[in-house]
Amino acid sequence: MQYIPPNYATLFVATCNLLNLANPHRVFYENQDPYDEREYERKIDWIGERIRALNADVLAVQEVWDENALRAAIARSGLRYDFVAVPGAENTPPHNGAQGTPRVGIATRLQVDRVQSFVDFPPGFGVEVPGLGPHTRFERPPLLVTLRMKHGQQVHVLTAHLKSKRPKFLQDAQGNSLEDREDRKVGVMASLRSLVMRGAEAAALRCIVLDLLQGTNTPLVVMGDFNDDPHSVTTQLVAATSEVAYDKAARDVALFNAYEMQGESALKKDVAYSHIHQGFPAVLDQVFVSEEFVATSRNSLGDVRRVDYFNDHLHEGRDRSRSDHGFVRALLRLRTD
Repeated sequence: MQYIPPNYATLFVATCNLLNLANPHRVFYENQDPYDEREYERKIDWIGERIRALNADVLAVQEVWDENALRAAIARSGLRYDFVAVPGAENTPPHNGAQGTPRVGIATRLQVDRVQSFVDFPPGFGVEVPGLGPHTRFERPPLLVTLRMKHGQQVHVLTAHLKSKRPKFLQDAQGNSLEDREDRKVGVMASLRSLVMRGAEAAALRCIVLDLLQGTNTPLVVMGDFNDDPHSVTTQLVAATSEVAYDKAARDVALFNAYEMQGESALKKDVAYSHIHQGFPAVLDQVFVSEEFVATSRNSLGDVRRVDYFNDHLHEGRDRSRSDHGFVRALLRLRTD
């Protein structure tokens, strides 16, 4: 019998931390100057150029203070995205952009069937943070969109920005420090607070992933700024890839690092990093996929063809118009027959 290869539809997805994308003259952090008109124009020009280069069907973004600024950058790219949403950063009354912390968003040229922003942790997943008390909500609520490709296949896309490793020192309502930041033991506790918070957010995000994957074969893509590497404890709380090694049934609800799932023909470069901290490269911005994108899986509906890291700008010096994160793009495929 003659072998007839399957037909595939392609899906480009990308994740971008945009480093405090905000409207001009708006204060986003008390200790940072707002952008003037010139800085703002440079920033949306730069982002627009990168969006055009990525040319993704689905664009997940983090660190957006003003949805209007994202829309301006997309317009500058010359590309068309019919759906753009950054919940909590809207610039339509009564909203005036994000308050307190930047938000995550998604832009896509595909049909959108569902949109959901997750603010609260699932019941029972709150934790006590030393000195801060109960931590029961995401600082930057993850965003889920359910998309429909042209051949009718639904795909879930979930983006998140987990708590950073930056020490969480105690402050008063005006932002003044309540601790001696020169005391190294105080610094240890501040770092522990951040870890506890990120761990709780990762566990809550895992619950969302489980609800999306259990008992279904709808493909899922989870991407964003995890603020830790792919094999760290907190990232694996979300992905649970390691469970597959001793429990094959866990494949149904596990996530797989798209970079590691690339096809044999992909060029796996040694420049796969998205952030540089004190001279050391790290992978903080990641794309994970469900088993439907794993070619060797029994429930495979497609595969990961290629993952690219757009990170040259990390070596161009510090400038607020550029991001301090590299952008990650994955080319995915799904069968159409």
